[in-house]
Amino acid sequence: MAEKIKRRWKDRKDGRYIRTLDPYHKFPPFVMKTKNDACNNFRDSIEVTEIEQYIRKKRAEGFPGLGMLHLFTAAYIRVASRYPAINRFVSGQRVYARRNIELVMTIKSALTLDAPETSIKVVFDFTDTIDDVYRKINAEVEKVKSTEATSTDDVAAILCKIPRVPLKFVMWLINLLDYFGKLPGIIMEASPFHGSLIITDLGSIGLPAIYHHLYNFGNLPLFCSLGAKRRVYEVRQDGSVAECKYLDYTIVMDERVCDGFHFSQIYRYLNSIFRNPAMLDVPPSEIVPDVE
Repeated sequence: MAEKIKRRWKDRKDGRYIRTLDPYHKFPPFVMKTKNDACNNFRDSIEVTEIEQYIRKKRAEGFPGLGMLHLFTAAYIRVASRYPAINRFVSGQRVYARRNIELVMTIKSALTLDAPETSIKVVFDFTDTIDDVYRKINAEVEKVKSTEATSTDDVAAILCKIPRVPLKFVMWLINLLDYFGKLPGIIMEASPFHGSLIITDLGSIGLPAIYHHLYNFGNLPLFCSLGAKRRVYEVRQDGSVAECKYLDYTIVMDERVCDGFHFSQIYRYLNSIFRNPAMLDVPPSEIVPDVE
């Protein structure tokens, strides 16, 4: 669940200011002032034969349409429950621990060129399982299908009615309020640029994973892209040839949130989840809080 911590001086609505970071980790936001200054690009592939068997089993158990996007989201939540540094963000040259997990996705109402596009934001608890992920994502998608516009669309429509020169001032003011942690909640909740991560499943439309840039506006520290599955032939130790199926994924991350050792431990744990996805069926045994 979201952290139940009394809000203190320097805290934000969406995050707790981390006070115990050493100067070496407090100073980078003043050198790398924007996320695009601090982007690290990561690519990896996972063998998905056993994962596909797990997904087929879940679908048969009453989760039709459950796929790789649900699995990656549940894996992120599980990683964040053990390594909370992955769920930090930088805002106003300060590093914060996010109070919950917020997934941002861009969706289309239909797979046609002229179908409208919008963003949804799904809020998760650190104890959520893949079943919870499936239900929460599907619930938000159904809301979009049943209504003409989301809160993101409503805020964007209001802003677009402002002439461009005054709009530049409005955006400067919004950035200023965000810098000091005073952005109105209605804007933050509607903003697709504020959250834990943004994820896109390009494999669903047959495309490879891309390195998608981070947005300097807002505080999203991670962008994950899933690609189409591909088949390769590999030689086994006994000399036989086997067909294997892989899925490529990329992550673009803000390196200011934590150090390389953290990321290495996160990567190892993520791989252990992919090797045993059934662990996502139950809540984590322990929620590790971020440092003070």
